[in-house]
Amino acid sequence: MSLFAPIPNVEPAGPGKRPLADRMRPRSLEEFVGQEHLVGPGKPLRVQIERDDPASMIFWGPPGTGKTTLAKIIARLTKAEFIEFSAVLAGIKEIKQVMADAERARQYGTRTIVFVDEIHRFNKAQQDAFLPHVEKGNIRLIGATTENPSFEINGALLSRCRVYVLQQLSEEQIVTLLRRALGDGERGLGELRLQAAGEVLAKIAAYSSGDARSAYNALEVAASLAEQAGAKAITDEVAHEALQRRVLLYDKSGEEHYNLISALHKSVRNSDPDAALYWLGRMLDAGEDPLYIARRVVRMAVEDIGLAEPNALALCMAARDAVDFIGMPEGNLALAQAIVYLCAAPKSNALYTAYGAVQQDVEETAAEPVPLHLRNAPTALMKGLGYGKGYQYAHDAEEKVADMQCLPDSLRDRVYYRPTNEGVEKRIRERLEEIKRVKQGASHRTKRESGG
Repeated sequence: MSLFAPIPNVEPAGPGKRPLADRMRPRSLEEFVGQEHLVGPGKPLRVQIERDDPASMIFWGPPGTGKTTLAKIIARLTKAEFIEFSAVLAGIKEIKQVMADAERARQYGTRTIVFVDEIHRFNKAQQDAFLPHVEKGNIRLIGATTENPSFEINGALLSRCRVYVLQQLSEEQIVTLLRRALGDGERGLGELRLQAAGEVLAKIAAYSSGDARSAYNALEVAASLAEQAGAKAITDEVAHEALQRRVLLYDKSGEEHYNLISALHKSVRNSDPDAALYWLGRMLDAGEDPLYIARRVVRMAVEDIGLAEPNALALCMAARDAVDFIGMPEGNLALAQAIVYLCAAPKSNALYTAYGAVQQDVEETAAEPVPLHLRNAPTALMKGLGYGKGYQYAHDAEEKVADMQCLPDSLRDRVYYRPTNEGVEKRIRERLEEIKRVKQGASHRTKRESGG
């Protein structure tokens, strides 16, 4: 399909106008697919449900993995009143009204499950509004989030909830769901009597990136296109047209953003250009700001390569400028070039660890005055106070190295930078060892001349 061609006006296939994903939502644990580590026999969430444990919980996982479905199944099994609202639309007023209704319902023996989708979008005040009602047992809170609850949910509320981590569905699991939808005449697309080869369903599953809702949506569009064409099967071409663009799990401000840049950085650090290029492609295809990637690539050059290959920094800065100058998509090759260069370059974190040690000493040791001999003395008063006294001008020394202490007394023997044997740093290490020998020789001469 052309990028500029009009998108077909496709009505949902099958009974009613509700989306296929909603119609096919599992109604019991037996219908539920995936998350066996939670709902399999003897697993923690399954046990909690079977025991009718009223504890509140947080479902954390990618989109389309069953968070809302599990909440509704729990409500059905426990015969509780189910109140669902989105953190995007609800405010303090709505929360207080729901809490008041739940408290009254409890007095009449009715339990209430409050399901909050995207709970991470609530601010602190909104989250705090749930606390007293969770503690009193007026409600059983079930929150769903795609973001790490450790960072997005108040500690007080989080401590009162059990966190269950849902995993991205496998392609095989999504294919199972798609086959079920094609054959279900009551809720799915069974009335259309459409066929679909396993390869076609696998393609839809692969393009959904583990999101069952996305896969259902693609299947529904593909079924409608096939029906309009009078076809009896969903072909590879129809599936391709329905998909249009791969759905990549990505949130530029969320955890997946940090997961992907971490994968890119660690692949570079491990000298794996194939993996690094893959993660770069994932980020760019998902819409990441290329200048953000360029900044992180520059950081990689100084953190993981450093002086083992000094040209790495210059090349990465040039890649950043190229991205800024020519934009995208042309700039993607500049980033790819920089990343492959970093993968192939010798690695050293000597500068990174040296500066980390410096920061630790700055924080943990006394801020001693600058030694007098290292201070400038532009006035007579300052000279009289001893500023600059004893300073040795390195260029006057025969080997351009003076025997002069440049650290404060408490840190005089501290060594921060320890170059490796990698790349250019090997030559730097040899030069520093030579400088050390020169200083030691100058020190011995000074002691002999002073009679020490």
